[in-house]
Parts: sequence; C-alpha cells; structure tokens
Amino acid sequence: MYDAVMWPFERAAVGAWRRSLALAAHGRVLEIGAGTGSQLRWYAPGVDVTALEPDESMLERARRRASRAAAHVTLVQGRAEELPFDDASFDSVVSAFALCTVADPAAALRELRRVLVPGGTLLLLEHVHLAWEPGRALQTAAAPAWAAAAGGCRLDRDTVRFVHEAGFAVLEERAHIAGWVREARAQSPLGLRGDT
Repeated sequence: MYDAVMWPFERAAVGAWRRSLALAAHGRVLEIGAGTGSQLRWYAPGVDVTALEPDESMLERARRRASRAAAHVTLVQGRAEELPFDDASFDSVVSAFALCTVADPAAALRELRRVLVPGGTLLLLEHVHLAWEPGRALQTAAAPAWAAAAGGCRLDRDTVRFVHEAGFAVLEERAHIAGWVREARAQSPLGLRGDT
C-alpha cells in the first residue's frame, strides 16, 4: 500500500524533492531505506548506487524499479544500524524518509559516518518533529499509534539535531510544509576516522 498512499504526494512535491536530492549525490552512493525504490529513477547515469532496505517485500518491488534506473543500482538487504560495508566505502549517502523508521537513529548515523569517506556528503529528505506548538505536542501524542500503523515511522524525530550530534556539519538546510519536511546537506568530518 505504500506506493498507493504516497502517489499523490510524489506527484505534488515529493518527487521534485527526491530528484533534487538524487542529483546532488555523486561518486559511490549509498541510499538507506530504499523502500520500494521511489528514489532510484532520479539518480543520474554513471552514478553507482547501493540501495539498502531491510524489508524483503519492499526490496522485491525496488528490484523492478532498479532494472529501469539510469544509474547502476545494487540492492542489498540490511539495516542502517549495522551496515555491511567497509569504512570509507561511499562518497555520498542519501536518506529519503528513512531515518524516521530506524530503531536507533544515533547508531544509524554513526554507521553512516563510518562508511562515508572523510568529507563525504550526507543528503537528507526527512519529516521531523515540528518546532512550533501545538504541532509538536500533537506529533508527540500521535507518535506511538502512528508508528504501530506505519511500519515504525516516528513523527517525533529531531533528525537534523541527531545529524549534528553524530558529528556531521550541516551545510545547507531547507524547510517545507511549515517546517515538517526538511532537506539537508551535511558533511562527514575531514579528520581521522576515530575523531569525534
């Protein structure tokens, strides 16, 4: 049902945001939470994309979209909190509406930092916990029921704050829908892998 529910939003605005995100990715790209592959169509030819998704049924649907993508796409089943990749394996990481569903976003961001090259790019398109009331309080109240109905998706994640706390430098940030959806471009630290 995911694609059917998302279809009107993809047509209205989300597709354009996804395209912008994908076109900013470069080199060896890791996409986490690839879902049904909605993001894959937007990557440029010549980009090498590894798309990670934990759910086998969503991954099956993503396989069909990967076969039609202009970029070279490799699909991998796995979780963002335990990435099956070597240190400094990717130049860019893309997360489009994915960090809301991971069980431990801090662990996932540590893993993303590990697999990015020093100075690598983290590109985000995420819905976040609103900064204003009563919106924030309503999200907090609805979060448990929403997560149960929406595959673990949390309405109350302060994702951009988590990115800062993981040691990334947020270079650009754009807000959409009264601050509910955020686009961000961040950079992994330039120092040694063990730096904090």
